[in-house]
Amino acid sequence: MARPKIIPLLLAGGSGTRLWPVSRDAMPKQFLPLVGERSTYQQALARVSSPALFAPPIVMTASDFRFFARSQAEALGIDATVVLEPMRRDSGPAIAAGAALARRRDPDAVVLAIAADHVILDQELFEATCAAGLEAAVAGHIVTFGIAPSAPKTSYGYIRRGAPLGPAGVAVVDAFVEKPDAATAARYVADGYLWNSGNFLFGAETLLAELTRFEPEMARAVEGAVEEAAPDLGFVRLDAEAFGRAPQKSIDYAVMERTDKAAVVEGRFRWSDIGSWDAVFDIAPRDDAGNVTSGPVATMDTEGCVIHAEDRLTVALGVKDLVVVTTPDAVLVLPRDRAEDVKPLVARLKAERRNEATEHRLCHRPWGHYDSLDRGARYQVKRIVVSPGAQLSLQRHYHRAEHWVVVRGTAEVTTGDERAIVHENESVFIPIGAVHRLANPGKIPLELIEVQTGSYLGEDDIVRLDDVYRRD
Repeated sequence: MARPKIIPLLLAGGSGTRLWPVSRDAMPKQFLPLVGERSTYQQALARVSSPALFAPPIVMTASDFRFFARSQAEALGIDATVVLEPMRRDSGPAIAAGAALARRRDPDAVVLAIAADHVILDQELFEATCAAGLEAAVAGHIVTFGIAPSAPKTSYGYIRRGAPLGPAGVAVVDAFVEKPDAATAARYVADGYLWNSGNFLFGAETLLAELTRFEPEMARAVEGAVEEAAPDLGFVRLDAEAFGRAPQKSIDYAVMERTDKAAVVEGRFRWSDIGSWDAVFDIAPRDDAGNVTSGPVATMDTEGCVIHAEDRLTVALGVKDLVVVTTPDAVLVLPRDRAEDVKPLVARLKAERRNEATEHRLCHRPWGHYDSLDRGARYQVKRIVVSPGAQLSLQRHYHRAEHWVVVRGTAEVTTGDERAIVHENESVFIPIGAVHRLANPGKIPLELIEVQTGSYLGEDDIVRLDDVYRRD
């Protein structure tokens, strides 16, 4: 019998606040190049792209991230089925929905559920681990990937292995253990426990049967959400009413810690969940002084630091074991051993209603992006980039006028019943209340400077009359 191909299921809907200010709710860590030139989502897609072992992937993400998910997959030449979760319900409903869709594709589907924000090195070892766990998954086990600990970390859950099962490296799961304190973690490492990576390999039918057994309400809600799913601009949108009835629970609590079908395969590849800046330090290449740097960075007499710069020269002199992150609108400095405290810091910023807690100055849109360069009481200056062939919504504003100056490319501007082509070094004025649209009919990105003037400059002063991206 031929070995079945594994259907990858990528979970790409998280927020990753512990990697603030680079990762924010509006553009989370999985779509950013934190380690290497590709985003961790693209690295995950490439990792499961071997046609000998894997089928085309399914991606679970939030509606706000749908265009990132599709465009970054297309940049790799990967045809991914992108599924939109109406709201966050943790990994239980997300994995169940992905499994149900995989089962529709193939009643005997074997699914590999992986997090899109993890970094895994050693591709050959990863594929060998998948192949080793595949036999157990086909036999009816739900296989989790355990990682041999490199240190007694308190930020990971652990797995205690039981009796060997089938292929070398596969065993029955004797127990899942929650995140321990430092002394307990050291004992777990000494006793041969594995880190719980949160990646799972299973038959879709097996996983859904166990979910029905332990969480029938979740199973019914997910089945309804998949049954009533609808296509939307090439995406698959789960039914919101049905999905909203699913209890918010992780797959660990919903199934893995209760099933008698749990097995573990040891992964000998290097792995990190990139859950904090300290995790970036653990997995990324270091210079001769033990620093992890990215972007325009210079150091002198500096050791053991993580220094990430996005848009400006960031210099460290005579410091040790720090995290330094600079972005266009925020700077973070903290001891590296306090990396886990970034999450409550961001929660405090959100409570103070700081826009920087959730949104970047550079804002991505389906049509391109814009960067807010300057702002005063009654004006704002933006740099807008529109991708070739893309267009903004047909819209109007009640509180601001806009003046556009094209600095690169060609713009097609609709104002009322008039349409004009605007070239480089030319400009156009959009009066308050005028119905207008901006499009790029050319082959290169359109770049322009927008000067807004008016009594209110918020993004919610946009009344969309028509939008090819079907945004609210």
